[in-house]
Amino acid sequence: MRELKGIPASTGVAIAKAYSFVEPILSYDQNHIQEAEIEVNRLKNSIASTKEQLQLIYAATRQHLGEEKAAIFSAQQLVLEDPVWIAAIIEQINEGKNAETALTEITDMYRAMFLALDNDYMKDRVIDIQDVSKRLLADLLGVKLPDLSLIDSEIIIVAEDLTPSVTVHLNKQYVKGTITNIGGTTSHSAILARSLGIPAIVGTKTGTLDIEDGTLLIIDGEEGRIIIDPPEDVKMFYLTKQKVLEEREELLRNYFSMSSVTMDGHQVHLVANIGAPEDGETVLSEGGEGIGLFRTEFMYMNRNRLPDEEEQFEAYQAVISKMEYRPTVIRTMDIGGDKALPYLELPNEMNPFLGYRAIRISLDRQTIFRTQLRALLRASKFGKLKIMFPMISTLEEFRTAKSILFEEKEKLLNAGVIVSEDIEVGMMVETPAAVMIVDLFAQEADFFSIGTNDLIQYMFAADRLNEQVSYLYQPYHPAILRAVQKVVEAAHLNGKSVGVCGEMAGEQIAIPLLLALGVDELSMDPSVILKARSQIAKLNHEELRKHMQHILTLATDKDVTEYVKLHLL
Repeated sequence: MRELKGIPASTGVAIAKAYSFVEPILSYDQNHIQEAEIEVNRLKNSIASTKEQLQLIYAATRQHLGEEKAAIFSAQQLVLEDPVWIAAIIEQINEGKNAETALTEITDMYRAMFLALDNDYMKDRVIDIQDVSKRLLADLLGVKLPDLSLIDSEIIIVAEDLTPSVTVHLNKQYVKGTITNIGGTTSHSAILARSLGIPAIVGTKTGTLDIEDGTLLIIDGEEGRIIIDPPEDVKMFYLTKQKVLEEREELLRNYFSMSSVTMDGHQVHLVANIGAPEDGETVLSEGGEGIGLFRTEFMYMNRNRLPDEEEQFEAYQAVISKMEYRPTVIRTMDIGGDKALPYLELPNEMNPFLGYRAIRISLDRQTIFRTQLRALLRASKFGKLKIMFPMISTLEEFRTAKSILFEEKEKLLNAGVIVSEDIEVGMMVETPAAVMIVDLFAQEADFFSIGTNDLIQYMFAADRLNEQVSYLYQPYHPAILRAVQKVVEAAHLNGKSVGVCGEMAGEQIAIPLLLALGVDELSMDPSVILKARSQIAKLNHEELRKHMQHILTLATDKDVTEYVKLHLL
């Protein structure tokens, strides 16, 4: 038995075998060959093998994620049947190159040629060709590529990191936990693990080196503890702990139909963060009072092209209708930072979190933005839609975004399309600049939602995905509490509401602090709503406000944490 420590990112206990999700190095010798016929046969055999792999991936993806997601792999099979592409590779082999070199050179040529064309369809094909070529190259080299869509037994994923484009494939039926070398508690792999209700440990640094594929693991998501190849007695201890946690979760169902009210009658709204329309069902099943953040960017990921207006309309209609006139806050596309879209060809940046992302992309590439806004406006008649703009730093950005929204609304109305007249338009508060002039924003925005994940990293100038500076992720630091206080005071002075939609909203220590500061709405992962409601029911709002007067005089995150644990939990 060996142990490994990391940063606890999602609570719970998981017991399963390790699945090493590590991309292999696809290197090869570029020596010229003597027998072209042998190389051509190698290529043809690999094409047949890769086609079988894609057929399996297509079937598995269709079963778990539906036809739309599976269609990507159906299109990739067609690449393997393209006689012109295959003939070009064989021609290079006949000139004396081995199959690996010929494949790589032709792929690079096609990529450059398609990207140079002023044709969106051809540009979309680049990703298919690159992905198929990678699979084909791996097969030629006899290397197995990890593929989450083919998992059919219970596993714990061990990876360097899990990007959003990868994590959308995770199937809770089989994926029982995740371990990553890098990341912090607000990394997307951690957020997704919490949304799936599976334990996760991040920032282990050497997990992929220390854990062999297929090894039995136990992960304790509360303590950040990983046990490698545990003996039977340790396994039994954690099976018992797992059962106790499940029983505790069952008791929380008693709060399902209750209001989110403190002992002295103060109400706060508990809503949910989601990343896909189908998550709406989970929100309701977990007692959510609406949606406080629909991260629409996930609809743009793991595909070859932008979703068109009709696709987006259907998605927004589905989730708004599902909420049955409960408030539904939908955030416009927040791409950039650690959420890249290969088909958009965003620039490589030294500091992507400080660069071309979110509203900055939307205002620069207005065709994309206007398409999304039209879809949202058309869907607004099906419920209580609230539109929110991300990463707002200046009044000019907010005003421009609103003016584009109103332009598209006017066009739809002139075309006879029904649009709700009761759409609230708000903004994320996640930059220090927005906090400093929040009194000005409060005169123009209908509501605020504080994105603490980004606000904390920007306040401390510390990348929230970098475990080397994870100690600076300090949600209870006086600087953060005073920022929240400033936003709430300005909003309430202007009759506007304030929510918190970062991970902080669902944390046990944060909840009494946020209530004491006057936050109106807490938006969290659906899986923690009932736990939060049970905690709120035991709090006294007036007492919290008295404690806050002292808390705001404390000097450090540690001081605040210790005070809350001693007096408010």
